[in-house]
Amino acid sequence: MTPSTTGPALHVPARDIPVPTSVSPEAQAVLALGLVGPPPVWPALDDPDGWRTYVAEQEKQALGLFDFTKPADGAQVEDLDVDGVRVYAVTPDGVAADDERVYLEIHGSGFIAGGGAMCRSMAVDTAKQVRATVWSVDYRMPPGHPYPAALDDCLAVYRTLLADRRPGQVIIGGPSAGGNLAAALILRARDEGLPLPAAAVLATPAVDLTGAGDSWRTNLGIDNTLTGSFEPPFALYAGGHDLRDPYLSPLFGDLSKGFPPTILLTGTRDLLLSDTVRMHRALRAAGIPADLHVFEAAGHAMFFGTAPEERERTREIRAFCDRHWSRSSPVDAAEPEC
Repeated sequence: MTPSTTGPALHVPARDIPVPTSVSPEAQAVLALGLVGPPPVWPALDDPDGWRTYVAEQEKQALGLFDFTKPADGAQVEDLDVDGVRVYAVTPDGVAADDERVYLEIHGSGFIAGGGAMCRSMAVDTAKQVRATVWSVDYRMPPGHPYPAALDDCLAVYRTLLADRRPGQVIIGGPSAGGNLAAALILRARDEGLPLPAAAVLATPAVDLTGAGDSWRTNLGIDNTLTGSFEPPFALYAGGHDLRDPYLSPLFGDLSKGFPPTILLTGTRDLLLSDTVRMHRALRAAGIPADLHVFEAAGHAMFFGTAPEERERTREIRAFCDRHWSRSSPVDAAEPEC
């Protein structure tokens, strides 16, 4: 997202950014690949068919790179209809039958993609990483379903979870747009009188859709996966609502009224670095326990799951979750999958 600026600007001359030697060889190999593609060419906001075509093409390309339809080895997957919302309930092997912990996952992909087989596949990976049952919300998306449809779906699923589980058994998390929805869900649930979950996991969350953060400009062209402006999909998702509404940009919410302990994760090359660190500072200012992890040279998608830094990130998330769930299962000494 690159909104216009009205104040003075610093002119930075063109320069080469070398692959740093401060990260693992695997991470260096990913960084050496450069940008994964050119900046996106978004359809016009008043062209819903153009958006559907764009999303279909992007998902086709993703399916060509990753087999999201592969069997869920090492986990059991159940498709649920939760108050009209599709949810993928994934239980990894080794979780006890009486273990009622649930990680409520909200997928990313810019509010416009990431559902279906991609949502299901990512839920399997997350369940193996946190070693607990995951409920992944396949929420409605624009152009057919702009805000607040996705947030309504997430709230409906959270309400259903609370009917069977104590709040301390639920952790809410998500990456990118999913991090936005996870934070917005917590704010809305709180405002509607629902109890807070045990904790929140916000991975490179897009918590300020106005794009005011510094890294939207300083890391533009350096993040190897987010390669352009995201103003159009954010506007499409908002559907004409004020982008500063806390349910759209949780950074502007009153966090002092209540928010659970939170872990936030980003990288020094992440386009959403500023969103993440600003949310961390806002939580700390409100007296909310918040951990921030910034990984060296990592972009928005880290290192595509290939580097030891990914395993370190998984360990941090799992340790955080285990500290905050009211019932923790025995921790296996084996190395987690990433």
